[in-house]
Amino acid sequence: MIYLDNAATTYPKPEQVYIAMDHFNRYLGGNPGRGSHQQTLKAGSVLLDSREALARLFNIADSSRIAFTQNITDSLNIGLKGIIKPGDHVITTSMEHNAIARPLHYLRQAGVEWTAVNCSPDGSLDPEDIRRAIKSNTRMICMLHASNVAGTIMPVPEVGCIANDKGLIFMVDSAQTAGVLPIDVVAYHIDILAFTGHKGLLGPQGTGGLYVRPGLTVNPLKQGGTGSMSEYLEQPALMPDLLESGTPNTPGIAGLQAGVKFIETTGLENIRRHEQQLTDMLINGLCEIPEVKIYGPLDSNKQTAVVSINIGDMDSGELSMALEYEYGIDTRSGLHCAPLAHRTLGTMEQGSCRLSPGFFTTHEDINTVIKAVHTIANHNK
Repeated sequence: MIYLDNAATTYPKPEQVYIAMDHFNRYLGGNPGRGSHQQTLKAGSVLLDSREALARLFNIADSSRIAFTQNITDSLNIGLKGIIKPGDHVITTSMEHNAIARPLHYLRQAGVEWTAVNCSPDGSLDPEDIRRAIKSNTRMICMLHASNVAGTIMPVPEVGCIANDKGLIFMVDSAQTAGVLPIDVVAYHIDILAFTGHKGLLGPQGTGGLYVRPGLTVNPLKQGGTGSMSEYLEQPALMPDLLESGTPNTPGIAGLQAGVKFIETTGLENIRRHEQQLTDMLINGLCEIPEVKIYGPLDSNKQTAVVSINIGDMDSGELSMALEYEYGIDTRSGLHCAPLAHRTLGTMEQGSCRLSPGFFTTHEDINTVIKAVHTIANHNK
């Protein structure tokens, strides 16, 4: 089996991730912050150490400003609904995932204004178009760092400067970039960073988080037990307790910590370099097949390791199924939970077959994939 669906969830994980989760479940298992016995203290240290590792990765000075969540959809909903009020205006791009688009559609029905700034047919964005969309009631710019459909990398540093100049809140969806591209919340003027654990951070599913800069308060979506200030009915106002009600996925966070440490040890630049090589191989090889349509920048310097294709008028689901059943290659087809992006790329009707290699994908795997697509394209003539 050749796994090319890393944009959905990375597989396999580093061996350290499996070991860390198994170790927690077998030998720790306490509920962090609930009591003072050794098991719960050790569980609490898992959360603390994980926050510190993430803070190093994102250049966050105070790791307590990171709240753990179930996933990045959870994080984005908290960030949007915990700040935006009726009458506020939010700016996004036309490449957003439904994790941003659906909450904003919901908020728009409650009186929030939403502008999705148009991107180019390859998914790229002119940051000045963001500046031109700013209005007197604009409260937030919320955008993805890279497209999950075409891999297009957005000009986050430039947009962050615009948001900072205009006094706007800047929230970034790093689902496709955390653990793959450098992210510096200070240099990029990021006020809120949403991340997920199971993609580029190489952790398990069911993990994610939200960084909120000091001085900014996000109203929680839920209230409940935090293990702190239990004598009060009010939700604790301090971070991360404000946004962390209920027992966290501590075994998953232990795995996430192991994934982040693997990235630290391996080197972010080495991970990025390997994925760029694979992306270049895919693009160059697929460009040699006349029947193949490729979407996005077609440049590994301008995109992540995500390459979406179609073969003529062939249904994208049929292509994905042929790759799996005939060649053992796992991909994803359809709209990838991002209809706005597909409208931008012109693939709303056909969708696309997405090939997304990861750090554990080999050059031999990519050669096999190119040959398989070539064979399918010839049969589809």
